[in-house]
Amino acid sequence: MRFNNPIYENEELTYQDVFLFQNYFEWKSRFEVEIKPTNSLWTEIPIVVANMNAVAGKRMAETIARYGGLAVLPQDMSIETLERVIKHVKSANPKYDTPITVKAKNTIRDAMWIIHKRDHNCVVMVDDDFRAIWIFTPKDFADLDQFSLLWDIKKWQLITWEVWISNEDAFNIMDEKNISSLPIVDKNWVLKWILTKKNTIRNSIYKPTLDKNGKLNVAVAIGINGFEEKVHRLFELWVDIFVLDTAHGYQKSMIENIKKFRKLFGNWATLIAGNVITEKATRELIKAWASGVKVWIWPGAMCTTRMKTGVWRPQFTAVYKCAKEAKKHSGFVRADGGIKSPRDMNLALAAWANHVMFGSLFAGTLESVWDVKYDNDGNMYKDNYGMASKKAVNLRNQNESKFWLLKKEMFREWISNSKIYIKKWRESVWDIVDDFVAWLRSAMTYVWASNLKEFNEKAIIWVQTNAGFAEWEPVGEMR
Repeated sequence: MRFNNPIYENEELTYQDVFLFQNYFEWKSRFEVEIKPTNSLWTEIPIVVANMNAVAGKRMAETIARYGGLAVLPQDMSIETLERVIKHVKSANPKYDTPITVKAKNTIRDAMWIIHKRDHNCVVMVDDDFRAIWIFTPKDFADLDQFSLLWDIKKWQLITWEVWISNEDAFNIMDEKNISSLPIVDKNWVLKWILTKKNTIRNSIYKPTLDKNGKLNVAVAIGINGFEEKVHRLFELWVDIFVLDTAHGYQKSMIENIKKFRKLFGNWATLIAGNVITEKATRELIKAWASGVKVWIWPGAMCTTRMKTGVWRPQFTAVYKCAKEAKKHSGFVRADGGIKSPRDMNLALAAWANHVMFGSLFAGTLESVWDVKYDNDGNMYKDNYGMASKKAVNLRNQNESKFWLLKKEMFREWISNSKIYIKKWRESVWDIVDDFVAWLRSAMTYVWASNLKEFNEKAIIWVQTNAGFAEWEPVGEMR
């Protein structure tokens, strides 16, 4: 990456301050570009889910890994919860999704309570031996009493298929039968997985993020104190990607604990440390033997740190400067926060970020941790909260005395609670990934880059005025 005008090399710039310039292009299709990150082997797309309690759980981790990304499970999860979540993710199918099931004795109300756990928009009725019987969508429940038994709702014969079906054959069956989901069963009709019509297409575009055993992969965040026992157990669960996480990553304790991690567990695991915003901090963490660093303070949706402390750095410059320094020491950076649109991600990647981390952007999806809620107008939303908020502090310190808990609350920095509405066409992680990946591919064709390394090398950055940024916005219908 280079600036068109070198005078801006040492300016402090946000994503809104800059834009990419057009290069000559020869190819016929944007599918010719390779979007696999170049500095690591453990994701197929440069998208990582942030380790936020309200965002990264088993549904999120499974879904994002299936389409080439990676979720970082929060450090606040107990080892028992981590074990349950990781085992679920590792046992999930890289191609097919996990179905939502009900029994004959359940009611419409029961089904509608869980139908939005995933983006299938359906539930599958199974018997006591988990054999598939019927499939229901919300349309099947129209004008029926919510306490009606599912067994009493008449359905056509269920269409299923066995696990060997190809994506194109599955699509053609669903298209011919005018159905949106196909339950996948074994030879005894036992329900195993589910495949949606849209996901047959996605399976032909994306590759899953797999561990060394061919299982869906997941990362885990750990605190900078007392992580030894947890890491030992996580190794046994085949976790080999860790995020050593604290708000102010450039401190003595962080550097000492990076060294401690390497001394105890060796160099084969990927260890990402953060958060930092300067070249010097980046250099010191990588010299201590971190694989890479997380970059930001704190331009996210749930954080007030930069406004209340005055400590921060415009995120584009922070990513660019830290990534340049990391490259000198064979490390990499993750752009952790401030991503609101595909253009922000594209600019971060042009500035040599290896990955971008999404937090609140994924909080308003069906796969995020909390259950769907409804406002007075019937609109769906989910709760979101920051990791240094009062709510997070309380959850993290449940065993502390009331005195110490109230003392720790004095140092909260994040918003405690916020409604994140589930927006049409962005209900699922899939929808957001599709959108961002499509626009990344498009940006790479404008730059004429065959992979992300070329994207970094060929990107030319220009600086614009506020009026220039405003001109980007779609004006809508002319009147």
